[in-house]
Amino acid sequence: MRRKGQGPFVLGFLAPAGLLYLVFVLWPLVQSLHLSTFQWSGLSPVKKFVGADNFQRLAADPVFWTSVRNTLILIVVCGVALIAGGVGLGHVVNEETRWARAIRSIYLYPQAVSLVVVAIIWYFLLSPQIGLVNNLLRAVGLGSWERAWLGEPQTALGGVAAAFVWYALGFYSLLFASGLKSLPAEVNEAAELDGSVRLHRFWHVTWPMLWPIKRVAVVYTVVNVVNTFALVIVMTRGGDPDRATETMLTYLYEQGFEVSRFGYATSIAVANFLVVMAISLAVLFWFRRDPTAARA
Repeated sequence: MRRKGQGPFVLGFLAPAGLLYLVFVLWPLVQSLHLSTFQWSGLSPVKKFVGADNFQRLAADPVFWTSVRNTLILIVVCGVALIAGGVGLGHVVNEETRWARAIRSIYLYPQAVSLVVVAIIWYFLLSPQIGLVNNLLRAVGLGSWERAWLGEPQTALGGVAAAFVWYALGFYSLLFASGLKSLPAEVNEAAELDGSVRLHRFWHVTWPMLWPIKRVAVVYTVVNVVNTFALVIVMTRGGDPDRATETMLTYLYEQGFEVSRFGYATSIAVANFLVVMAISLAVLFWFRRDPTAARA
């Protein structure tokens, strides 16, 4: 039962957060939509209204669609690697062994490092002359596998994905480790008594019960991969080689700050927002029904 006068009290608590959300989220979105209808250099006081021309040009821009394709590839590759690696490492860190204790002491270190520093580390790791990867291949007799990893279109995007997975894996491991630890012990014990072996028990018992954790992990992956900017800018100078690592944000930066097409760059920002929202809503729709709740 709602007490008398409770409404203004709740509104008073929500008002500051609502005001901040309005000023720093909703109002910039409205400004972006407005600016995307203009042709503007970013410095000139003159803005030319062009309506939907920026979006029509965007729809016919092959570089933009290349950036969308690369972004989607990164979402799929990084998402699969992070969820699979997070579940595996989450199982490991929950064990009470010497190796598990050692891993628990270091697996979150990459999260404490700036993404720019991560990009520099991986840039030198994948360097064709002094990089550790090529030196290791040479040392074990696999010199024929040496590559200019960030200089070839076939491997550059994979190098960016590897750096991002290395950086983010600790968070996903912590996320899944927490989810695994929160599962009722009696469920696994009952499955074990029924004769369910380890892999079968994981796939048919543990994995379905991690449904809420998987939903958070997938949405978090989509948002963070789409908004990855510093990693690509530092590792491949924003799209090299031959647009092979171009993402929507690096293309936005190029159009806005290198060729001074701020109106067009803003239309890319709007498209980026719509892509993130569409994929996030699709993920939430896909995960809308918990299979464990349905069984209950």
